[in-house]
Amino acid sequence: MNLRQMKSSDHPDLITLFEATPGVALRDADSYEATRQYLERNPGLNFVIEDKEEIIACVMCGHDGRRGYLQHLIVKPDYRKMGLGERLFTECLTKLSQIGIEKTHIFVFKDNGIANAFWLSKGWILREDVNHYSYTSSTSINA
Repeated sequence: MNLRQMKSSDHPDLITLFEATPGVALRDADSYEATRQYLERNPGLNFVIEDKEEIIACVMCGHDGRRGYLQHLIVKPDYRKMGLGERLFTECLTKLSQIGIEKTHIFVFKDNGIANAFWLSKGWILREDVNHYSYTSSTSINA
């Protein structure tokens, strides 16, 4: 299995992986153009793992200059329990640390039991001291 940086040309395979994964919601922000721009703004922070040229795991990672953010950490079901998810997020945390970012967040749907259990098992802390608010300037219900 090969870990490598994510490329915008991976987009069709990533969308297939996202759509096949329960608990993952696709939004307008997951379009090809939005993904291309995200990768350009966050060079060296987004990764895939391939097995025989098939993408079987991925993570998207970015930062705001102070905090890191993970999105779409996904491992295909047949490849789970092999340490691939931890390998991906550890790579992100290492790269973020190298640019001076020591705290990272991930947003997980409350009803995604598999993902919530994964993050807790890896020592991530469920925050109950903050509220998460969103504002959408778009008229799209899928923004």
